[in-house]
Amino acid sequence: MDQPKVIMSLMFFTMSLAFYFLATAFYIGYWLTRKDWMGQAGTSLTYVAGFSMTMILIFRAVESGHAPFSNLYESMVLFIWAVTIGYLWMERKYKFKVLGAFVMTVASLAMVSAWLLPFRFKNIEPLNPALQSKWNFLVKILEPLGLEKYAIGWLDFHVFATFIGYAAFAISFAVAIMYIIKIRYEARSKKSFLFDSFPPSKVLDELSYITIAWGFPFLTVGIVTGAIWANYAWGTYWSWDPKETWSLITWLVYAAYLHARVTRGWRGKKAAYISIAGFLAVIFLYWGVSFILPGLHAYA
Repeated sequence: MDQPKVIMSLMFFTMSLAFYFLATAFYIGYWLTRKDWMGQAGTSLTYVAGFSMTMILIFRAVESGHAPFSNLYESMVLFIWAVTIGYLWMERKYKFKVLGAFVMTVASLAMVSAWLLPFRFKNIEPLNPALQSKWNFLVKILEPLGLEKYAIGWLDFHVFATFIGYAAFAISFAVAIMYIIKIRYEARSKKSFLFDSFPPSKVLDELSYITIAWGFPFLTVGIVTGAIWANYAWGTYWSWDPKETWSLITWLVYAAYLHARVTRGWRGKKAAYISIAGFLAVIFLYWGVSFILPGLHAYA
């Protein structure tokens, strides 16, 4: 471990934390005041925050010589980066800046949780032997260039796909919270300055569904590639490790959501509550299992 480089990486992260807080504050300000310049400032700061997280990932990849999501801290950076990119895409497509007040709050809380991790979780170190899986054809392609150490493998694909799914579920969670708030005020048939600025409840319900429909295939790919990597590393595709078990539980929750919506027409409040429950399962899968139910994935 090169401690000065780790400290430099953490300095970049602390600066990024400030960007996320500022972006969240401006989005909340836009929600409360309806002033366009605050919304524009929130968007601009979110772009800056996303760029800074991209640079952190690149910096750690260059310094470590492997994909920068091999431990708890790095995977949190990947998660926050993916939430940021996903939100910016959604804002650009649907033009609802008020979503940023909720989605960027989730991202900022994730930033705080990563920032609070003990220093030992933030080290830049060589990969654990169990994590070293590279695709041979990429090694052969990169070897003449002296870049073979940057070849990716099943682990990299597994983590990347899984956390893209998690990020989509985080956005769906934030939108589902907005939906629950919106329908409660619609039911009272009263005007509310705060919540009139929300998109219509039907739109929020649809956005929550779209993000889950986007994230579910990534989670599925993540689980499948994780099984392939597990067989490579441990000689078995599935061992009912706590992480694997909770991954399956999370997958089943979102599969139930999509099944109920497509076949039974579940929409509205029921769908929103399943979306919220699904993301709570994601949180336990990532944090609860990591610290409470150690297993083969304890190194992460």
